[in-house]
Amino acid sequence: MNDRPDFEADTTPAFWRSQEMLLLQQVMALAGKDFAVEPVFKEMLHLLSELLGLNRGRVVLIDPDGRGGRIHHAYGLTDDEVALGSYALDEGVTGRVLAHGQLIIVQDIDKEPIFLGRMVERSKLPAGPVSFIALPIQIGQQTVGVLACHRIRMRARPLADDLTILRILATLAGQLLHLQGYIEEKTRALAQHNDLLTRALHADATRYGIVGNSPELLRAISELERVSDATASVLLLGESGTGKELFARALHLASPRRDKPFIKVNCAAIPETLFESELFGYERGAFTGATALRAGWFEQADGGTIFLDEIGELPLTMQTKLLRTLQEGTITRLGGKREILIDVRLVAATNRDLAGEVGRGLFRQDLYYRLNVIPIHLPSLAERRSDIPALAMHFLNRVNQANQRNINLTGDAIARLQAYPWPGNIRELSNVIERMVLLADRPLLGAADLEPFLAGGEAVGDARAQAAAGDGWGAASASMAVRPYAPAGSHSAEELRQALARCGGNKSRAAQSLGLTPRQFGYRWEKLGL
Repeated sequence: MNDRPDFEADTTPAFWRSQEMLLLQQVMALAGKDFAVEPVFKEMLHLLSELLGLNRGRVVLIDPDGRGGRIHHAYGLTDDEVALGSYALDEGVTGRVLAHGQLIIVQDIDKEPIFLGRMVERSKLPAGPVSFIALPIQIGQQTVGVLACHRIRMRARPLADDLTILRILATLAGQLLHLQGYIEEKTRALAQHNDLLTRALHADATRYGIVGNSPELLRAISELERVSDATASVLLLGESGTGKELFARALHLASPRRDKPFIKVNCAAIPETLFESELFGYERGAFTGATALRAGWFEQADGGTIFLDEIGELPLTMQTKLLRTLQEGTITRLGGKREILIDVRLVAATNRDLAGEVGRGLFRQDLYYRLNVIPIHLPSLAERRSDIPALAMHFLNRVNQANQRNINLTGDAIARLQAYPWPGNIRELSNVIERMVLLADRPLLGAADLEPFLAGGEAVGDARAQAAAGDGWGAASASMAVRPYAPAGSHSAEELRQALARCGGNKSRAAQSLGLTPRQFGYRWEKLGL
């Protein structure tokens, strides 16, 4: 260990980058070989000192009773000094980081009254200003320890660079501690989880990216494959959240058009005034702002497949033009006079009763018959409960990987998911799993742990009725970690505008203030033509 300022013979940014990369490569390689944290932490603290000059590094871990912590790993400290490294919550700099989970930087330990200085005598430290940096080690949102070290203040290396590398290592330390705790305490449960995972991996319906092998699902896939070579329109029917886009893409991939474009259009997200230009394109000068020709979605899908989701939202005027396109195989751009031949396979989807819409005069009967040539009913999640374990593990693995977490479910938790009615279908299951992974405070969840993430029994009936009206979560509930589904018309245009104004134009914050997700806010915003 070297505290001399001349330690940095080469102070160029390139030199420091190479030192950082060497440190990270060595630590990551060691972490990949052994799940034990002790050799990884020992090498990490050693390299911090030898490569970057961050000396006397130590890892303090919180005691089981949660009242304080002590040094478990250190470099550059004697055994006697390590023995003095015990801290109550809020005691000194380290105790404060343990208590509050916030980074603390002491620029000069000689001028900071809360710096204890009881481990290393000041005479053993460099004569110049010495800094002290302490970062929280966290698992999720819970502080479980502190990574701390000394730093010579008068150095050519920027403090910000040191903080960046320390944050990376503190994050790695939290992940390793989380993994170690899981391995030590949940070995039997892990075996059970591996059995569930094996069953999920052997599920037969990874075809086209569709997860599951229930008879109801396989029936829908079989119907899809039987009509894949045809050119007639296909109408996908089913509740909201059953995966209509995935089935539409599967139909495209199973067809001879698989190497051509697949264009998805959400009719519910297009303002009524823009339907024609979006679907059929426009010529230059067709309207103010049309400075160049633009091909519409149908033209872009030429030779391939176009998927019109939520086709029940199509205005009557556009229904007429769509029918003409399907009958004649031509489009005319907005502002244009020339018909353009197109070769497109149409797949439409709706969760509405289109026959009922026809009876009420809200949907053209001739277009309905044109679309309903090949109807395929997609099963709800309640109709394919045997697929829930495979789906749950699929979403769990995906969200864990995306968020660098390691949350798992016991067998009784999987059984609880199978028993739940899932009014929002696969979309709701996916959202519940994501919320569960992000909010869970322990690595292994049982059935009782899932209850806060599932809608209450009295809300299930209402949720099923609302699922067809909205794709996201509704207003937040203090008693539930997961919001119930809310109708698409739950907020007026003025309410959305006021929320956006209050939040300075930030749609994510505006959505949160109204108890909506950003996706749900955007859906309502576009639906109202704002």
